[in-house]
Amino acid sequence: MERSNLKKLNEAEGKEQYRVEISNRFAALENLETEVDVNKTWETTGENIKMAAKESPGYYEPKKHKPWLDKGCSELLDRRKQAKLQWLQDPSEINKDNLNNIRRGNSRHFRNKKREYLKDKIDDLATNNSHNILNRWRNYFSQLLNVHRVNAVRQTEIHTAELLVPDPSPFEVESAIAKLKLYKSPGSDQIPAELVQAGGEILRSKIHKLITSIWHKDKLPDQWKESIIVP
Repeated sequence: MERSNLKKLNEAEGKEQYRVEISNRFAALENLETEVDVNKTWETTGENIKMAAKESPGYYEPKKHKPWLDKGCSELLDRRKQAKLQWLQDPSEINKDNLNNIRRGNSRHFRNKKREYLKDKIDDLATNNSHNILNRWRNYFSQLLNVHRVNAVRQTEIHTAELLVPDPSPFEVESAIAKLKLYKSPGSDQIPAELVQAGGEILRSKIHKLITSIWHKDKLPDQWKESIIVP
């Protein structure tokens, strides 16, 4: 499944390019009738978000095959898969212990294979005094090890709307979008929160119109009611 390259949205140029794409996509939808069908409105809005994201920031390049993952590693993965299937069919203590032992053995084997591969690479670098190659590896390990933690986001209580409550304001919608949790897997619409937050004023305005229509109709788009459960 293709994933948007959200890292580019952290750059001013990448975010601006995405907002230009959003602006161009939604310019033709200026007169989109939100009173007709909230499902159709959200479907059109979501598709335009994804089409804009396809142009900029684009997609991540597919992950390359791990060079240290050889035929022996693949056989160990198959063995772990079979052990897990056996445990699922018969969750006995014997099968559970067998699965855990295989997992631990595989982890040790993979760590050793990766260390051997990296040691060989380091040895190659030691014999090659190319400054550019050393810098590439330094940047690789810097990106690999310097992982930023996501701060916990406080949960906000959601109260049921009462009669005579005014329509959601643009400020309320903007605040709700700003509070969306980042670095989370998207739902069935495949639209991560980062794309919504980076869409700028035009996208916020479209979402506000949709929210207002939902408020009046007291009906959510069907896709908003779906959830993905990963066992």
